[in-house]
Parts: sequence; C-alpha cells; structure tokens
Amino acid sequence: MTLFAYAHAGVTEDGPITRWQGWQSLLDHCLGDWPFARGLGLLYVTDPLAGDLDEILAQLRSRTGIADWTGAVAPAICATGAEYFDTPAMAIMALDVPAGDFRLVPSITAAPGGDKSLAAMRGWIAARQPRFAIVHVDPRGAGMLSLVPDVAAATEAYLVGGLTSSATGTGQIAGVVTGGGLSGVLFGETVPVATGLTQGCSPIGPLHTITGMDEEFVTELDGRLALDVFREDIGDFLARDLQRVVGYIHAAEPVAGSDTGDYMVRNLIGIDANQGWLAIGAVLNEGDQVMFVRRDGASAVEDMARMLKSLKSRAGPGIRGGVYHSCIARGPNQFGPGSQELTMIRDALGDIPVIGIFGNGEISNGRLYTYTGVLSLFLED
Repeated sequence: MTLFAYAHAGVTEDGPITRWQGWQSLLDHCLGDWPFARGLGLLYVTDPLAGDLDEILAQLRSRTGIADWTGAVAPAICATGAEYFDTPAMAIMALDVPAGDFRLVPSITAAPGGDKSLAAMRGWIAARQPRFAIVHVDPRGAGMLSLVPDVAAATEAYLVGGLTSSATGTGQIAGVVTGGGLSGVLFGETVPVATGLTQGCSPIGPLHTITGMDEEFVTELDGRLALDVFREDIGDFLARDLQRVVGYIHAAEPVAGSDTGDYMVRNLIGIDANQGWLAIGAVLNEGDQVMFVRRDGASAVEDMARMLKSLKSRAGPGIRGGVYHSCIARGPNQFGPGSQELTMIRDALGDIPVIGIFGNGEISNGRLYTYTGVLSLFLED
C-alpha cells in the first residue's frame, strides 16, 4: 500500500516556522522533501494566503509536476495531528488517483440545469458513474447553498466538503483560482472511499412537530406554544434565564430515512418571550419536525470516538489518506488546546496523511451541516 504524499506548514510559536516571512517560506518547507507524485493535488490555505493563491498554484505545478489542483481558503486548516488557527498556514496532498478516475468541477453558480460547466461533464459522468465528490462552496450570494443538494442530485455523487472564506473573493481552486458558487472534484466509482460524520451536539429532548408558523417564527410545537415546549426540554435552570442558552442550545432537523438518528443542527436566531415564539435558522414549514440539542465538549469527544471506531472498522487496514472538514466552532473551541481533535484522528487511525479545513459549514451526503466533522478516507483498491 502506498500512502498519499502530503505536507503542511504554519507559523507557530513552537514549530519550524516561528515568524511570518511570506507564503514562500511555507511552500519551501512543505516541498523540501516532496517525493515524486502524480494524480490530483489538494491545497488548503488560511485567509492570510488568499491573495497569493495564483502564485502558490503556479509554483506547485512547477515543482511537483502535478497539473490538476483543487482546494480552498478557510478560516483555519488542519493536518495529521495539527490544527492551524489564526495563523498563516497551508496543507497540500497528492491524491494518487489515475487521471481518468477524477474530474475537476469548475465554479458552478447556477442550478445544474442551467449551468454549462456541469453540462459539459455529462459524458464523463455517464461513463465513470461518480459516487463521491469533494466540493467547496462560497456561501455569499443568493441561492449558493442550494447548489449542494442540486449538484448531488444531478451527479448522483456523495458530496462532502465545506464552506470557504476569502477577503479577496477568490477562495477556491478548481484547476484555476476561482471564487463564488461551488467547485471541487468528482471521483469515478472505481475510487474506494469511506466517510464518517460526527456531531458536536447531543439531543436534550424528543422530536416535536411544528404545528404553527408566522413567517420565520415557529409559533407552536405539538399544538402548544413553542417557547413553553422549549423551556420544558432545556430544564428549569436554563429556562429561568434564556440568555444562558446562547451558543449552547440549538435546534436540529432530523434527516429523513436515517437509520443512525442523524440530524442537522440549526442556530436559534431569536426568541419572542412575549408571544412565546422561536426563530430558527432554517427554512421550515408546518408539519416539519425539530428537536433541541446541547453543544458541549464532552458530547463532541464522545461522538468523535464513536465515529472513528465505526469508520476504522469499515475502512479496514488499507487507508491511503484522508480529508477532514470540520466546523470552526470545533477544534480548540470545543476540544481544547493542543490540536486535540486531530490528535483523536491520529490516535484512532494511525499516522496516516490527513489534511482539511475548519469552515462555517460542513457538507456530508449532499446536505449542509454545522458543528460537525466529516472525515473521508481514500482506501486501497
């Protein structure tokens, strides 16, 4: 088994690069012992490097011999056993996949039916039957997030990835540096992959049915005032001072048909104490179901361990490399300092190549999540 080639570097107090001297120093460190590689290049960088993407990409092509690259800018990035928050950093990986078994997805900014880029890929999609894709989405602009389920349906691929960020507006790579919409890479059905999703929250009450809506507000749950139901679920201590729930208690939508109790966490964006109504950051309708969840470090660690155990069992011994998309609210904000989240992955799976991002939203199975981690492992044929 051949592991994917990878490297990472960031400006850290106790690392090999302790002072910011420009992106070139990071790239030189990453490519110092770079082996011969082929296939597809994956590049993740933090915001301070966004304006240099064109130059970084040109040097990567020249010095690695890899022509095809995809990737993104994110608030923070990660690699095997390492997390880079609030610092210039980059991580690169060479996915040793035959050229015919992947296809770059250029920036898609319209629904698949009206997008020329996806239309041009129909022949390859029909021939290769992609079952997996890594995508990056710029959340700015009306309708951009709806591209995720639309592209998943159009390609019939299992989409994973995350939301990008860039002050320059060009926060993605899909062959060239681009920005806006959705971009990434599709993999043919012959590329073996295993994925896992871990939640950063845990349920605190039963499922409720929405029985009343007033514009964005949920007015009734199970035929009762929404706030009354909410207070019962969160308990007397939190109910006495609703300010305590900010950032701690969230709503969640169950995933229809999930046999693992999967759910998508959504923020509580408003409470009307006078009317007894709740505003939830999601498009909801009467008849939909919601529940309330608690976000805390212990729940995240417990569910991370569960996910890693399951994924390791499914993947077997032939893991070549991994890509991890996590929430910016996780990492040191939930697991504590010292790259504990990525250390858990290394402890469970061994010292395999892993790179990834911490973003403002995660994608798994064509759905947008928050406060989660999505780990994708490339396996031996």
